[in-house]
Amino acid sequence: MELFNVEQTVGEVVTLFPQSADIFKKNRIDFCCGGNISVKDAAEKRGLSGEELLSTIADLYKQKEHRNDQNWNEASFTEIIDHIQQTHHQFLQEELPSLSPYVSKVMRVHGVKYPHLVELYHLFNQLKAEFLEHTEKEDSEQFPSIKQYDHEPTVEHYQEATKELTDLEHEHASVGDILKRIRVITNDYTLPEDACRTFQLVYKRLENLENDTFQHIHLENNILFKRLLEQAS
Repeated sequence: MELFNVEQTVGEVVTLFPQSADIFKKNRIDFCCGGNISVKDAAEKRGLSGEELLSTIADLYKQKEHRNDQNWNEASFTEIIDHIQQTHHQFLQEELPSLSPYVSKVMRVHGVKYPHLVELYHLFNQLKAEFLEHTEKEDSEQFPSIKQYDHEPTVEHYQEATKELTDLEHEHASVGDILKRIRVITNDYTLPEDACRTFQLVYKRLENLENDTFQHIHLENNILFKRLLEQAS
């Protein structure tokens, strides 16, 4: 059974797959106040094909929902790093900038009634700044050093591969603390009864971001970094 069809409303599709909001927005289809219209009718109003629009969304869904069942304890350091970069780092580099305007909009529109959204706005922007800087450092400095050691396991390469691991773990902890605070102030992402679709979208995507981040950090801290450090003993 197909997950999406053109008779579903735009709002239903965004509920099933929050990142579809980016495609609707790109095509100037209102998923918030106008979310109760069918995908078919919404697309036709824009002179588009509902089937083609849903095909784009389905392709993105399959890409985002792909999971690798590999046993990472048996993978090489290079394989683990490639997976982290292609899966988790790419997700962050796409999702953090994409989600940012929605977080800003919800704070601007609903921040007076729900003051915690102001703190959420600041926490999200702190998270975005820290995480993008962190992943850039890993991609440009630490991960190449680990790959070099993986290919040429010398003492010198090992020292380079491990010299920043403690700092990276501290940065992971900082990101984790921000996500934990977001969960607290959102009451475990519990939406108010009058939450609009954008409000719902922000909570859903933040929870997805949390889930991906915890998988990401687990793979680095508890598998990649741990295995590297064990080689010193």
